Amino acid sequence: MSPLYITLLVVTTLLAMGIILMVLLHSPKGEGLGGIGGGATMFTGKRGAEAGLDKLTWSLSIAFLICCILLGFGIVR
Repeated sequence: MSPLYITLLVVTTLLAMGIILMVLLHSPKGEGLGGIGGGATMFTGKRGAEAGLDKLTWSLSIAFLICCILLGFGIVR
């Protein structure tokens, strides 16, 4: 295994742990099945911290996806 492959494995593992942490930091919505019909649309806006967590979670997820594609297709060996 090349050093680049091992580095990418470590980065992928760290990204996975970061995504788990970001998801756990999100505040629970608690909509349940009531959210399906749109009955819980009273709180549509997000606060600054929640919006920042969303952006960071999405960024980590996209980086994780790219790393998985690189590892999965054997682009980095």
